[in-house]
Amino acid sequence: MKLALASAVLAALGASASAAAVTPVQKVVELMEGMLAKGKQEKHDEQVQFAAFKQFCDDTTVDKKRAIAEAEEKIEVLKADIESHAAHAERLTKEIAEHDADIATWKGDAEAASKVRAID
Repeated sequence: MKLALASAVLAALGASASAAAVTPVQKVVELMEGMLAKGKQEKHDEQVQFAAFKQFCDDTTVDKKRAIAEAEEKIEVLKADIESHAAHAERLTKEIAEHDADIATWKGDAEAASKVRAID
């Protein structure tokens, strides 16, 4: 009986001593739980960072598409202006040629009139 009581006391002491000490398996479980928590936190941080980057990309895409559309519209306006100015320049060139012809005719008439006056 004394032996059973002593073994029970030793077992209780051993159980309390082993409960106070961390076993290698418990240490591994604690480390894995820590790694799991760290992994979840890093995943969450990465998701937040990715969401911010995706928002930036979406905003930039919208801005660039709008800028491209505005530039294409401006290109069309400028092409129309170029055609208009080219037509205007062509019309003015023809008018200049007509005026040059008129001036040449008037000079010829003036020279002929001067010769006629000189003869008289």
